[in-house]
This record gives sequence, C-alpha cells and structure tokens, in this order.
Amino acid sequence: MFSSNPYASQYKDKLCEAEEAVAPIGDDRLVIYGAMLAEPPAFLWALATRLRLGDLKKVRIFAGPASPHSMDSVLALDLADCVERESFFVGVGDRSRVQVGLNYFVPNHFHQLPRLVEEMDIDTVATVVSPMDRAGFFSFGVANDFISTAARCGKRLIVEVNEYMPRVHGNSRIHISQVAHIIENHSPLFEPPAAAPEPVDEIIGRIIAEMVPDGATLQLGIGNVPTAVGAYLRNHKDLGIHTEYFSQVMVDLIQAGVVTGAKKTLHPHQHLFTIAAGDQRFLDFLHDNPAVESHPVSYTNHPAVIARHDNMISINAVIEVDLLGQANAEFMDGHQFSGSGGQLDFVRGAYDAKGGKSILAFHSTARKGTVSRIVPRFEAGTMITTPRNDTHYLVTEYGAANLKGKSTRDRALAIINLAHPDFRDELLRAAEDMYIV
Repeated sequence: MFSSNPYASQYKDKLCEAEEAVAPIGDDRLVIYGAMLAEPPAFLWALATRLRLGDLKKVRIFAGPASPHSMDSVLALDLADCVERESFFVGVGDRSRVQVGLNYFVPNHFHQLPRLVEEMDIDTVATVVSPMDRAGFFSFGVANDFISTAARCGKRLIVEVNEYMPRVHGNSRIHISQVAHIIENHSPLFEPPAAAPEPVDEIIGRIIAEMVPDGATLQLGIGNVPTAVGAYLRNHKDLGIHTEYFSQVMVDLIQAGVVTGAKKTLHPHQHLFTIAAGDQRFLDFLHDNPAVESHPVSYTNHPAVIARHDNMISINAVIEVDLLGQANAEFMDGHQFSGSGGQLDFVRGAYDAKGGKSILAFHSTARKGTVSRIVPRFEAGTMITTPRNDTHYLVTEYGAANLKGKSTRDRALAIINLAHPDFRDELLRAAEDMYIV
C-alpha cells in the first residue's frame, strides 16, 4: 500500500499497538478524544485496561456525547472512581451519569469550543482518521468540530486509522509529522439510530418547508423535525447547505437535485459541515466527494460566517418555550438533558443574514398530550438556550409565529396561538396574571 509513498517509513515507525500508545499517559492527565463516529475504540479499551489493572490510577476526560465505544470502556461503572469526565454536550448515554454526578457538563457556544480547547492543558488527543494519503495527510472524516484544534495543541496526538472512515475534503486534514502514534483498527463505524418522524413532525415539517424559499442555504439540526422537513423540500430548487450536522436527509436532497449550492453566496456549490453521522451508504457518499467539505466548528458555526449566506434558514428543535419567547433546548426534569450545541450560533447568524430566518420547532404538548410545552414561565433553574431577544420564528403543529419586532403582549398572544387548544385559556390567564396581556 505504501511502497511508493514517501511517508511510508514515518508511518511504519509510528505504527504501534494501542497498549503502547496509551502507555505514556500519566495520572490526572487530561485526555480528549473524538466524538460520535470518531470515538477511537482500540484506544479507549486500552486506556480502560490500564485503569482496571491499576497501572493508571486516575484520568481526566473531555469529550462529546458518549457513544457505545466509550460507554462500554472508559465510562463503564466499575471505573467511575478512576475517570473524571467533562463533556461539551449531553447525549442519551450521558443523562443518567449527569444525574448522579458522574459527568460534568461544560456550558458553551459550540463555535467557541476550539478556543476553549486551546486554553486547556491537554496531555493526549486521540481520534479516528481515514488512511493516510500520498502527501502524508490523514482526514478527520466525519468529525472535525473541536477535535481538529485539539489535535494540534495537545502534547501527544494518537490517530486510530480506520478504512471505514471516509476521506472528507475541506479544512479536515492532519499531517503525519504532527502524529505521535498510529493505531490501526479497521472496523465499521458506530451507526446512530435513524430518526423516525411522528405524524406531528410531518405537520411541522410541511409548515417549515413552506417557509423556505428556493435558493436558500439550510442548517438542519438533529432529530425528527429536521428529518421531516427534508421530505417536504423535494419540489424546491437550488438549495444550499451550510450546517453544523450533516445527515442522510441532506444527502437525499443532494442526490435528488434539490440541493445544488448554486445560489450560495459563500462557498457556492459546496456543502459544508463540521460533524456528520449516518450508515455505510451515507459514508460512501462523503468519501472523497469534492462537493462536500468539513471545517472546524469555529468556522462553520461562527455567527459572522453564517450571516454571509443570503437567505440562510436555520431549523432547530427545542423542548419548551415560555410566554416571553425564551426557548429551552437542553434542560428537563431538573437535569441537563442535552446541550446548547450550535443552536444559538445559528439563531443569531441566520437572523443577521440577508433574507435569513431562524426557526425553532417543537411539539405543542408532551407526555401524550397531558403537558403543554408552552409554559407561562420556566421553572427556577431551567437553562435558557435561546434568549427572548434572539428568538425569531417559532413553529408547532398549529402554525408559525414571528416574534421579532413584537411587544411582550403581542408575542405572548402569538405564542399562545401555537399552543394546543386545551391549554390556551390557561396560558391566557397566566399572561394576564403576569401583566403582559
């Protein structure tokens, strides 16, 4: 494979077993590893083995939402006393750990995370990369976000080469000269469960799709609503993509000719993202595709960069909204449930774009219709993801409301009209008690 590669000897010298790669990590050192599909399983299992043998007493970890590889290895319950974990986002696997103090959430704006990482004292960085090319570069593949920055500012970089990781264009490369150790582990990447839109999501998706003009540039968040939106964009023309999260629904729109990027005012004809996830068909589409680019989250999510796209449409999901127009997308039942991610980055960037719209979508009720997701006021301690001054459009299955430029009275009335009819009288009385109606 590397017989004619001028970097073959360097590759061979740095190639080692995972056990050798983790050996230099000392007690209480900070370790950062790739998120989601870039979690390096061989590295994580070797690190967990050192902890179980007592050779390593304690390690500090900063990472993204836990995926199965980390949950089964370094985050296993028997190692709870040995691992101090902080995360920039809370995923499904983290929620129970947050509730009992086994994971500490770091509040952040996603676009600022690379700067935060640069200011950390990082001992070791590890992530999954694609195989090396003839110029000596590895690709970060589907996970650029903050890991590309961490890889360059940590004391030691370990790459786990996996032929299943696609080579992705853009600012998504690291040279072998910056790598301390190479582990080879060719195994299929973790495949997250596919979104499964419900009937309510389909209604919301249709409403939002009608708000998207031809030629718009899209950011779609994670979840059922963004997936449902994609199904109703099939008759649109010349859409573009500048997003945090790249998903199968976007690939479907590209392959259907709906997304061309021809009208983008920044990076025309290019589809940009910072993190992606999907099945093997999805990964095959990304591999060496010159129309798809990955960039650090400090670029993709910077509000000033987002705002350079005319007709930028940002679509994200929230958990609940109050009558002041504040949105909560990360807190539930008294605990951190998710994270702010890049929601506010895109809310602000999209509104500042010429012709841009920021759309926050949610079901009007929860728990089989027994609880309203529109509340008079948030409970004490609830985290506000999007402040009321930033909220632009809100959408439920009962319609859409533009809050910009509205008084507290008019926005409260508009929000109440988005609520389930069973709760509107109650919300109106609450608004009167708050002296905003």
